[in-house]
Amino acid sequence: MGFTLLKTDIDLPPYIKIKHSKRAKHLALRLDSQNRVFNLIIPQGINLHKAHKFAHENESWMQKRLSQLSSPIYFNNGIEIPIFGKTHLIKIDHDEKLRKTNIILNNNELLVFTNKDDPDLRIKRFLKKEMRNHVNALANEKANIIGKTINKIQIRDTKSRWGSCSVSGGLSFSWRLILAPYEALDYVVAHEVAHLEHLNHSKSFWKLCEKLSTNYNDGKIWMRKNGHELMQYR
Repeated sequence: MGFTLLKTDIDLPPYIKIKHSKRAKHLALRLDSQNRVFNLIIPQGINLHKAHKFAHENESWMQKRLSQLSSPIYFNNGIEIPIFGKTHLIKIDHDEKLRKTNIILNNNELLVFTNKDDPDLRIKRFLKKEMRNHVNALANEKANIIGKTINKIQIRDTKSRWGSCSVSGGLSFSWRLILAPYEALDYVVAHEVAHLEHLNHSKSFWKLCEKLSTNYNDGKIWMRKNGHELMQYR
């Protein structure tokens, strides 16, 4: 006598990764542009079959989003990259006699003098430092407007958030924001500084965020529509 195996689960395509969350309230699909995958966020109490069915119902949308992602951009010689909203040409001068890498940022060029065959990590380190210096000044300037003190500022290689604000007054930002238009970077900084006053997204928060932003509308719209493009920089 034969028997039939009952399939109790639904296989997921390789571009979907499961993430269980104690904080999430609803099923969600979040794009990880850098790794070109979607994280399937599953709240507590939701069974896998229901979560997988939700993912499959959104397959066409996910495939379309993935097809729209730009190709990765590496910090190679001759590549143009935006820094604080202005295009700069990367020029790498390789010299084995040099003892260390020296990087100079001028009006339209990023000059890299190095003994490294691949100075990519050195360039990223330089951009993170420039980002830190700029954001430190910008965030503290905005915090002073509302009479708040920033505990510390961190620059990280984050994938899911462009910025965050802790209860203790610490701010964190993605280093890739240095590659966004200035109004977008300014908006994200204003957003996190506003959280020093309002740890929520109430009407009062958004009103303060707008007050602290140099160009609130353009910055917010750019991040919403184009923020994922920053992840193409590797």
